[in-house]
Amino acid sequence: MQATKPVTKPTKQRKMLYQAPDHIRYKHFAAPLSPELRASQGVKTLPVRSGDSVRIMRGDRKGFEGKITRVDRRKYRVYVEGLTREKVDGTTIFVPVHPSKVMITRLSLDDKWRKKILERKKAARLKVEEVVEKPPKKAVEIKEEAVEEKPSEKKPKRRKRKVTKKPPTEKAKEKGEEIKEKTKPRTKKTKAKNKTVKETKGGT
Repeated sequence: MQATKPVTKPTKQRKMLYQAPDHIRYKHFAAPLSPELRASQGVKTLPVRSGDSVRIMRGDRKGFEGKITRVDRRKYRVYVEGLTREKVDGTTIFVPVHPSKVMITRLSLDDKWRKKILERKKAARLKVEEVVEKPPKKAVEIKEEAVEEKPSEKKPKRRKRKVTKKPPTEKAKEKGEEIKEKTKPRTKKTKAKNKTVKETKGGT
């Protein structure tokens, strides 16, 4: 698969968020678990579902606890039981809360698929912890083992062949003499000093 570059433009990020398909919207509803649940389940976060008990961690209603009655994936909002407000005409409506502002205090495990998700996440986390606990072998030790396994085989030294000088033939002698003549050192010619002749005016 081709690697996708991270989108940095705010307009494109909003477009991706509001045009996201349902299976990706589900991931945006992830909320952190309480410390007690985290210790028992071995999972840090999980997408919120209706039936979960949550505690609001930020905003005007901070500290309110209740059960989720409805999840609105179109608007990315969650509705908690008992969290209502009055309109001007006197009717009461549920206050929408973003899933990032809540913490799950109790999970509803009626769905068998959710149990499988929890088991899978727990197993993956345990594998990661095992890898972290085991310190990696030092590179030096690995190199030493590799050296011990392979026995050192010394390569036989190459013997230098003795070159026998052949006696020079007549043609070779003539060539040698010609080369010597060509490569004779050149004598430096001394430049004769220019003699200045004094011009005499008049006759002899």
